[in-house]
Amino acid sequence: MASGAGRIPNSDFDVVIIGAGISGVNTAYRIHNELPNHTYAILEARNSLGGTWDLFRYPGIRSDSDLFTFGFSWYPWSSPNPIAEGPAIKKYMKDAAARYGIDQNIYYKHKVNSAHWSGVKKLWSLDVSHGDQPKIVTARFLIFGTGYYDYHKTLATAITGLESFRGTIVHPQFWPEDLNYSNKNVIVVGSGATAITLVPKLAESAAKVTMLQRSPSYIMSLPNSTSAKKTCLLRILPTAVSLKITRILKIIISRIFFVFCRTFPGTARQRLRRATIRQLPKQIAYDPHFKPRYNPWDQRLCVCPNGDFYKSLHTGRVDIKTDTIKQCTESGVQLNSGETLHADIVITATGLKLQFGGGISITVDDKQYHLHEKFMWKGTMMEDLPNAALVIGYTNMSWTLGADVAGILVCRLLKHLERKRSTALIPRVPAGMHLRRQKMLDLSSTYISKAENDLPRTAKTGPWQPKSNYIWDLIAAKYGKLEESLEIIYEEPPSENLKEK
Repeated sequence: MASGAGRIPNSDFDVVIIGAGISGVNTAYRIHNELPNHTYAILEARNSLGGTWDLFRYPGIRSDSDLFTFGFSWYPWSSPNPIAEGPAIKKYMKDAAARYGIDQNIYYKHKVNSAHWSGVKKLWSLDVSHGDQPKIVTARFLIFGTGYYDYHKTLATAITGLESFRGTIVHPQFWPEDLNYSNKNVIVVGSGATAITLVPKLAESAAKVTMLQRSPSYIMSLPNSTSAKKTCLLRILPTAVSLKITRILKIIISRIFFVFCRTFPGTARQRLRRATIRQLPKQIAYDPHFKPRYNPWDQRLCVCPNGDFYKSLHTGRVDIKTDTIKQCTESGVQLNSGETLHADIVITATGLKLQFGGGISITVDDKQYHLHEKFMWKGTMMEDLPNAALVIGYTNMSWTLGADVAGILVCRLLKHLERKRSTALIPRVPAGMHLRRQKMLDLSSTYISKAENDLPRTAKTGPWQPKSNYIWDLIAAKYGKLEESLEIIYEEPPSENLKEK
């Protein structure tokens, strides 16, 4: 039985990671593998690992990134389907953690309420709840693997009269286990990845599913099997080598496609338009239902494996309405066009409420610290926050790639602490320097725009720029200058031979 099943046997660690999702497990592997002399613990508030893939239970929940890049580089995804559903992803994470003994360092139902840094002790003290039993856990270095959204609150849905609807209202983040949608009329409000996932799954048994969108998204079909497309070279290579090459190719192809869309938006729009029209039934028009107002990759592209979303449109049980809501009625939704949609169930797939740091209260020497007021250093540490990292992935590629860059940099920083015989590393904006702000998440999605003022800051120059290019970010994490805008607190004055080469 993993030690995470019970209480923490001790309360003092070199490193504490908060969260046992993709970010936490990946960072734990990096520390486990590169720093075997460091003690570490993963504190997880829930009763299972998985993060997103444990929380979300709505029908068809899946990754919108291929698992060859969304999976861990150190435990390659070996199934032939690059787009996988939530339960398969969670099992994969569980197997990966068990394979390297990471699961022995996960402590479930340990919720971190607050984190306090002492400049005198050079330690983090964490107030932790385990059931009704409070505990103090200390760490020399703290890592927030808490993801990017609020696990407990949804993004507020501004639908007039929603409370008057007498049917069932569901938010995908809190999907009821006993929800029966067979032979029901269902309205899915939204046009993002969640809606695109839900619609074909619901259509399997619902009487009718209507996707109600204010504006459409780009929806790209991808084949969900690699076995038939493997080249002769990949077939004759050892499995481990073949999987590594597949991963590299996926990284390169996804980057090229992103740059192509951003550089030649008109051409990209035309190609996506042609691909979409080929898959639509005659009764559903491209304009306005599939003609987005923005350019490709200004928002994240939605992916449907094997074209399942488009296939559902041919069943006769799925319809699309592009309109705005005037109000909810007792029996459905009234649109501003005058049309009324009758429903038994309304699903609000309108986005996530963004939150970084897991909502944990942070103090530095008894002074409250606010993440949204500070700049990120190398996309990982935070301005004026000692010995702490915030693991953030990519929005324009697989999240895990960015999280792994952070994990690699954290390990290098911890080795730097040892080599320098120092006790703390603190990113500092040089006195008198004015940083020009830049969006941390370079997408125009509504839920991101609404949260812009609550996100950590990033700038256009220096180590304060956001991560955006995996190859360059990986090189910088491994070989870039470490001491740029980084204050080092020493146990004793450093000698000449300890200075950074």
